[in-house]
Order: sequence, then C-alpha cells, then structure tokens
Amino acid sequence: MQQMIFVNLPVSDLARSIRFYEALGWRTEPRFTDDQAACIVISDTIFLMLLTHPRFDHFAALPRADTMTSTAALIALSRDSRAAVDAITEAALAHGGTEPKPPLDYGFMYGRTFHDPDGNVFEPMWMDMAAAEKAATGQTG
Repeated sequence: MQQMIFVNLPVSDLARSIRFYEALGWRTEPRFTDDQAACIVISDTIFLMLLTHPRFDHFAALPRADTMTSTAALIALSRDSRAAVDAITEAALAHGGTEPKPPLDYGFMYGRTFHDPDGNVFEPMWMDMAAAEKAATGQTG
C-alpha cells in the first residue's frame, strides 16, 4: 500500500472552505464528505480533511489553536514551477485567502505563503534540486 497523508484542518464554515479549496484546483471526494467534514484531494497521496470545529475537537487531544492569531502549522506543498507557485497563490488570494508576507526567492528555491479563510498556512514552493544540491555543497556554476 502506498503511504498517504491526511492533513486535518479545523474550519469555521465548511461550505466556504470547500469552495476555497476547489478554487485552487483541488477536488472534493464525496465518499468522505458530509455536513461535518470534507475530504479534499490534492494528489493521489495527499488529502485535506476539513473538519467543522466540533468535529475537529472530537478528535483532538488538546485545545484547538486559534489560527487567526497563532500559527498551528506550516503546510508546504511542492509545485512544478515558479509559475505554478504564483498561480495557486493568486487563486487563493482571489477566493478569500491572504498573503501575510512577500515571496521568498533564493534563485534555486522560490516560495510564497497564503492563509486560507480560517488562517491555516500554506507555503507552495518550487525548487531546482540540482541547483539546491550545488548551493548546499558550496559549488558554483
């Protein structure tokens, strides 16, 4: 069996969150979606579980973080290009997301940050792996 990841996120308005994530090009998996939770498919191995606050609280062992005032997690997602990083971030901003800081550009690595409408933090990024390896070992050219 291929290993998968399910990132559980608390959301205050499930319908709004579904619309937001679908606007990023991801799809809802109806088999795992009801009035308290929605499964958002990012890829064959990466999923978001959007949970209403009561549903999230049912699973959590500690109090839910207030993601409007604190960062609970940084969810970094690789993209195929710098343009793809910009495209997903611009889609997020056009559909209720916010961008709290300017892009990071290291030449071999480029990333942006956006918050969803509930303050959950996503960091789409692109990296030229060959250039990153050269930079890590101090090689130039």
